Amino acid sequence: MTSIENIPPAELTAWRKNLRRELLAHRMSVPAERLRAWRMAMDLHLQYGFPGLAKGVVAFCWPIQNEYDARHLVRRLRLRGATAALPVVLAPKTPLIFREWHPGTEMALGKLDIPYPSAGAELVPDTVLLPMNGFDRQGYRLGYGGGFFDRTLESLSLRKPLVIGVGFELGAIETIRPQSWDIPMDYVVTERGVYRRDERKLEFLGAPREPRIEFSSPVCYAADIAPGYFGEEPAGG
Repeated sequence: MTSIENIPPAELTAWRKNLRRELLAHRMSVPAERLRAWRMAMDLHLQYGFPGLAKGVVAFCWPIQNEYDARHLVRRLRLRGATAALPVVLAPKTPLIFREWHPGTEMALGKLDIPYPSAGAELVPDTVLLPMNGFDRQGYRLGYGGGFFDRTLESLSLRKPLVIGVGFELGAIETIRPQSWDIPMDYVVTERGVYRRDERKLEFLGAPREPRIEFSSPVCYAADIAPGYFGEEPAGG
């Protein structure tokens, strides 16, 4: 049997591509109301489990293809004083940079029509909320195959941000067959709760429902976010 270390690169690429496709198809089949319930649970886990997010620079990704939508949490973090940042691709196979985002920021469309700030000063994030297609028992993430975040985190090694993988339990797998260039996450947050990477494996910490430190006001989803708040075109517009 071929060991993980000796898997030919072409075979590994094909294996990950197939796994990525299967996990994405599964996620895309989840009904909108269930996704919303999972997102609300994850908002609470992040808010209560990581009170320090309300300070410093928090990088997140504009959601695509039924990913966890961090924008609702980010809105609350900004109200508490955090600075939000989005990744920007400067060139293929190079590290990303991060620029500040807030409602009204001038945006451009990048690959997969993902919006990003078209101008602005480069920021170094204190925390990265990193979307996942899948994650394994060692805390490694299966992304979209471009390697952007691995290169970016490597470039930030002198001031490494806290990396929190955000995704759903349906993406949990035994292993992504990590290679030398794969960088593990510090924490993983799903609708189930919070995982921490200890001793090269993920340990489930539970769901932090009773925080020791809370925001000054409770989460309210009665009206959620008004259409257009995030800069997207209103439905039917």
